[in-house]
Amino acid sequence: MPYVALKHTHQLFAILSLVLFIVRAMLALKSNPALQQKWLKIVPHVIDTVLIGLGFAMVAQVDMALFANGWLTAKLVGLVAYIGLGIVAIKRGKTTQIKGFAAASAVVVFLYIFGVAKAHHPLSWLQYF
Repeated sequence: MPYVALKHTHQLFAILSLVLFIVRAMLALKSNPALQQKWLKIVPHVIDTVLIGLGFAMVAQVDMALFANGWLTAKLVGLVAYIGLGIVAIKRGKTTQIKGFAAASAVVVFLYIFGVAKAHHPLSWLQYF
């Protein structure tokens, strides 16, 4: 697959991941039993697996070392933070306040990751100021 197609597909799956995360987080905040639907437990993992696979495919295609590049390392660290906050927001948060804070923080981290990808700089959006 050409690099541009990989990149655009990666971006599409990133948006799908975020939208589905927000839906799931809202359901978790309301303790809505719809969150227990089988498809809501499976589809996000499929989307995120494809998203990560596409990211690695892009890295391989441009022959870039994962940790030799500051902005790519920042994206990976941000991804780990996003996943951790998502787990707290949807599964592990003990109170609505903790879940809400974790969900909002996860969205901020997602925006940070997006900014890193756009700027190719670990400072993300702050690099422009």
